[in-house]
Amino acid sequence: MYVLPEKTTGPERELLEAMLDRGRLALVENVRGLSEADARIRLVPSLTTPIALVKHTAVAERRWFQWLIAGLDEAGIDGPSTPGDPSFVVSDSETIDDVIAEHERTTRRSREIAAGFSLDDRWTHPVVGEVTLRFVYLFLIEEYARHTGHGDILREQITAR
Repeated sequence: MYVLPEKTTGPERELLEAMLDRGRLALVENVRGLSEADARIRLVPSLTTPIALVKHTAVAERRWFQWLIAGLDEAGIDGPSTPGDPSFVVSDSETIDDVIAEHERTTRRSREIAAGFSLDDRWTHPVVGEVTLRFVYLFLIEEYARHTGHGDILREQITAR
């Protein structure tokens, strides 16, 4: 789903945050309007479905903002935070609206956490090494762009049926 940029000039941080929010919205918009059944259709061997992409990115947000930047332990994180395949698992009882609401709560919390830091603040990620908030923004912009592309293709295949 193509979403026009809301901000195209201004300070670096505002542009990074606007582009991240643009990616967040575009991914969620790929799922809106699908039926519950269509949102769960698996068209690839992996666990990737339109609804699972939204679930997965909420997990990614928690891993970067709540776990790494805020330093919360698993008990303090507000939802699933296990990376990899488990992050794509959506239970049968979860609806599209539930998963979108979870994603929106998580991204709201990410914004709140990030607001307390500068782009140059640093943390040590156990796999990637030293990172800044700027890197986290750029990493997640790329993550959303890639997964929105996946969602675009899946939605096109689903709606063309």
